Order: sequence, then structure tokens, then C-alpha cells
Amino acid sequence: MSTTVPPWATADSYEAALHAGRGPLFLRRADGWLLPLEVERWCARADAVDQDVLDRCEGTVLDVGCGPGRLVAELAGRGRPALGIDVSEAAVEHTVRLGGRALRRSVFDPLPREGRWGTVLLMDGNIGIGGAPSALLNRVAGLLRPRGLLLAETAPQDVDERVRVRITDAGGAAGAPFPWARLGTPALLRYARGWEPAGQWSAGGRRFLALRTRTASSSAEPAKRAAVISSQRARKPSGDSPVADR
Repeated sequence: MSTTVPPWATADSYEAALHAGRGPLFLRRADGWLLPLEVERWCARADAVDQDVLDRCEGTVLDVGCGPGRLVAELAGRGRPALGIDVSEAAVEHTVRLGGRALRRSVFDPLPREGRWGTVLLMDGNIGIGGAPSALLNRVAGLLRPRGLLLAETAPQDVDERVRVRITDAGGAAGAPFPWARLGTPALLRYARGWEPAGQWSAGGRRFLALRTRTASSSAEPAKRAAVISSQRARKPSGDSPVADR
């Protein structure tokens, strides 16, 4: 099966930054506004804030837009069944080198275990994928099991922005434009019709929202208490066997 690869996924500057493990790299709007991309953090091991998010995961985990794979690798180290997907070949290769399982796939492509994932992750601004939040949320709902959990990282500001952007480096080299969205927590909650809010928290200057798919069953599992508690506790990974359910 072939995947339609967006232009940024093969942009020289993006691939080079992932291979080097550092930026600077930016998203640039048409008006010249720049959003710095945290390449160094993405290419490092999961930090205390990341680990707190991963503590909240339930069941098998799908990391959408896994990038260079720090979260998938951390989950693998804990013995948690996890899979990363990304449209960038460099990102998938980096994830595998870290010991995680990953596929070069768009979230809108057919995926393993559709309707059976326990948790979907949309970290590092990936709620912006495709520039259409409602479509992305509908797709994620179809990937999750009943009462499944979405853990999403939102923008620190109260913003609701759908734009076309380009990947650019410090030298000004820019790739082709592509659609993107930036959403704060209030905006994401407005788009999350048919979802049950399961908590929101801030840590390390980052903001997060937990959403759960609804079910008609009155005996459905209640939201995990951990999903509504803000914490910056560091966790040590346990185990060393990378696994994923395909």
C-alpha cells in the first residue's frame, strides 16, 4: 500500500534536522510568523513531562506522528505494546534505532488494530495534522476501542488557527506549503463533539488534554483518576523488551 507523503515529510531541512538531532527548524506562515520546532527535545529520550503522559496510557498505544520516536521507545522499554506511525522515513528509521516499532504511514491510511487501540497519542502539536481538527478527531475515534483514551498536547495559548505553513531552517530554505492547525485546550474541547473530557493539565510549560470515546454502555470503565491529576513526577522506565501489537 502506498502512502501519500506530504511535502514537509521529505523536505531536506526536516530530514537533516532529524538525522542531526538538532535544529533550528521552524513552521513559517505566509505572513512570515515563525513557530520554532523543538527538534532537540523530540530527538532526546522522554523527559519527566513525557513520562507523566505515558503513565496515563491504557492498553495498547498508537503514537500518531511519532517523529524520531522517543515516546514509542520509552513505552517499549516499559514493556508496553506500542506502535508509532509517521510519514517521514527519517522519523521511522530513528524510532526503530531507539528500539521502538514504527510504520511509515499516515493516520488517514489503513492501520493495524483499527477500533482496538486503548490509547492514541497526539503529542508535540500533532493535533494540527491535516489542518482539520474535526476530521482528525473523527479518525482517531475510529482507531480507538470503546471508552478508548486520546491524550493530546495543546498549544499553551488559547488559539484556534488553521493555516498553511512551510518547514524552514535558519538559512531560510523552505519546503512546499501544507495545511496545519494550532489549537489551545478550549478550542480542542469545542471540536471534541461526541468525546467525553477526561482531564486537562499543565507541566513543564506544556498543556495536555485527555478525551475518552463515549459508549452507550452504563457499565463502561470510568475515566482513570490519573488522567485528571497534574503531575511532574519523573518515572524510571522498566523492562527492556521493545514490543508492539500489529
